[in-house]
Amino acid sequence: MSLTRRDFARQSAITSAGVALAGSVGALATAPNALASTESAAGEPADRHGHHGVGYGPLLPDPKGLLALPAGFSYRVITHSGKTKLDSGEITPSNHDGTAAFAGPRGTTLLVNNHELKGPRANWKYPVPLTEGLVYDPAASGGCTVVEVRPGGQVAEWVGIAGTSTNCAGGSTPWGTWLTCEENSDRAGVNGMTKDHGYVFEVDPCDRRANRNPKPLKFFGRYDHEAVVIDPKRGHAYLTEDAATPNGLLYRWTPPRHFGYGHGTFRTLSDTAGTLQAPKCFDSAGRFVDDLSRATKIGTVYGVDWVDVPDRDAKTVDVRKQFGAGEITRARKLEGMWWGDGGTYIVSSYARAESPVQHDGQVWFYDPKRRTLTLKVLLGVNPDPSADGAFDGPDNITVSPYGGLILAEDGEGIQHLFGATDSGRTYPIARNELNAGTEEEPEYSEFAGVTFSPDGKTLYASIQSPGIMLAITGPWKRQKRG
Repeated sequence: MSLTRRDFARQSAITSAGVALAGSVGALATAPNALASTESAAGEPADRHGHHGVGYGPLLPDPKGLLALPAGFSYRVITHSGKTKLDSGEITPSNHDGTAAFAGPRGTTLLVNNHELKGPRANWKYPVPLTEGLVYDPAASGGCTVVEVRPGGQVAEWVGIAGTSTNCAGGSTPWGTWLTCEENSDRAGVNGMTKDHGYVFEVDPCDRRANRNPKPLKFFGRYDHEAVVIDPKRGHAYLTEDAATPNGLLYRWTPPRHFGYGHGTFRTLSDTAGTLQAPKCFDSAGRFVDDLSRATKIGTVYGVDWVDVPDRDAKTVDVRKQFGAGEITRARKLEGMWWGDGGTYIVSSYARAESPVQHDGQVWFYDPKRRTLTLKVLLGVNPDPSADGAFDGPDNITVSPYGGLILAEDGEGIQHLFGATDSGRTYPIARNELNAGTEEEPEYSEFAGVTFSPDGKTLYASIQSPGIMLAITGPWKRQKRG
């Protein structure tokens, strides 16, 4: 049933925007000079590491030049492209990206790790190996590996899927599998590819046999996919598209009636199963909103209608170009997503001249029950990305078991992992100190693949280039509202 503009305007007038806020994160800080705040709360005692207020205190330089962390925290390298090896003896692929953690057998943790490798295999020193039976397109360089971390600290790694392109983000399913997304929609014959790309694939970390003969889940559409989440209650899938000229879209896929989710069931669906839709947003006055960058105030709430995609496989026209002005709502750099608090958190990494309003990052919360999008995080344009302090360009995201969100920066200059509390205070967790440039012109790769272990004791994250997966441990604590 469509949420009409009149219904939404009446609901907004009755409840007010404050009540309409969904989820537990609340309104988060926006101004660059307000970010990374670790100010002490008045009269609040320090914890055993001397930390006051929110967060864990300042980041301490790493003598090894890899990862700055707060006092009391430490890290361990899990995989390192060019150094660690797969079970097969081949080198760990490069360009780590989206990741999720699953509870494995006998106390192990299984991490499915995307490798964002685009184009022909010859372009990359360490592509994903073409493991027999797990290859979609032998010309493509991307894919996923599965990393097993055992209770004693031993690590094993093997290929989950190969021959896919530009595996950026993705998302876990309620039944314990990983949906890996191709952020590239080259057709067969383009850039040496032998098959069409721009699809979602399912990878089972616990059952290697289930990953044989990879099948693209074409019912999710063919476009530059970024991330996906599954609504465990209603069955919808939500997907983001990272694209421009014109800006990309958020999508909702509704499964066929009586479809039963579970291991292997996606493979039973036809290429046109279910319904793929794009959003059409409007404000409390019933006015159409053309782009999510229009929201310039934390707590902005938009009603959402969903519009059918005419040709989800984009046979002649890219999906996002199939809509005219006034038909759908767009957003720039739609990136990471994470399900939590009864809905999905959605990142728009930044907006520039291609958008109505510029910003350095938004996080939205879609509430499927109310059919509303609420702006939770808005980062103003960072005036000096080379200076430590402000954050910009959030990308991968996870909901923290200690409250609030954890975000991975993919912006300009210095790169951080940072947290945001329920009440809006933000704090640093880690800083990438691996300088890939020079002392005069430093370069720092983005963070990616941020996710907690199933027991919440370890935060996994990766430095994308060259491809280093890290396990961060320390005195995690429930973050106070401040």
